[in-house]
Amino acid sequence: MTYRVLVVEDHERWRQYISSALQNTPQWRVIGEVSDGAEAVRQARGLSPDLILLDIGLPTLSGIHAARQIIAERPDSRILFVSEHQSWDIAGAALETGARGYVIKSNIPNDLLRAMNAVIDGRRFVSAALAGRVVDPTSDGQATQDARRHEVGFYEDESSLLDGYARFAEAALIAGSSLIVLVPAARREKLHQRLRVAGVDIEAAIKDGRYFPLDLTSMWPFMVNGMPDEARFWDAATSLVLRAASGSRGHHPRVAACGECAPSLLAAGQTEAAIRLEQLWDQVTRTYDVDALCGYGSDVYRCDAESDICHRICAAHSTVRSL
Repeated sequence: MTYRVLVVEDHERWRQYISSALQNTPQWRVIGEVSDGAEAVRQARGLSPDLILLDIGLPTLSGIHAARQIIAERPDSRILFVSEHQSWDIAGAALETGARGYVIKSNIPNDLLRAMNAVIDGRRFVSAALAGRVVDPTSDGQATQDARRHEVGFYEDESSLLDGYARFAEAALIAGSSLIVLVPAARREKLHQRLRVAGVDIEAAIKDGRYFPLDLTSMWPFMVNGMPDEARFWDAATSLVLRAASGSRGHHPRVAACGECAPSLLAAGQTEAAIRLEQLWDQVTRTYDVDALCGYGSDVYRCDAESDICHRICAAHSTVRSL
């Protein structure tokens, strides 16, 4: 199958480079080349491309504003930003338009075609300099698809649940990752006590922008009619992860997250919503290379190996732990 592509880039050299790269691939056909943001909106409306490659710094109308208008007119538009900007703030604003990916221009040789395939397949893609994705130099630049660590833990009691969170959080902060914690306030305070006993300076990590303790309620605006709304979820997750990544230490920014958004839904009897949320978080771990631990206490759900619910929860994770 051949997909129709609109290339929006104001620098002629980059526009020619991208278009010529696609000419050699039968899967893609360039149907238009645009150098202006306002014209990109008009061409997207008239041509209805399968995929739009969109720069940010455009005359007349920025790529971010153009993306907002395009998606407002046609919500199913697939947009992949291709930009020289490596700022988390700019990338976050771009992705929050509803675009499905962000490729840094210097990474075009390795990332562009893989990103285009991901977006056209309904997945998401972010270049390594932002997402922390590890590229295997022996595999022709192919990113390892299962390098993510998305664990689910089923814990017998409150103490073992907190111990699991504490080990995960301490290891992440020691490794230089930024940490997001989404648990009830009372449980968060108990976790902080364990971390302080272990010698972790919680206050310094918060001040340095490496630790984000959040209430579960901060994630609920993406729920619509009892189910996670995918567009709202990605807006919230993208903003949160990229903000956390900006505080990560090391060459490859890395983010770790632990908590119980989905378990809290399951505890409320919203089984399908909980499973869908786990699936969406799994996509986040793949896109942004996030290390994640989802904790299920026995007061929420006791996993039965024969249970369909248990199977579906486990299927959305890379590793299953039962303690």
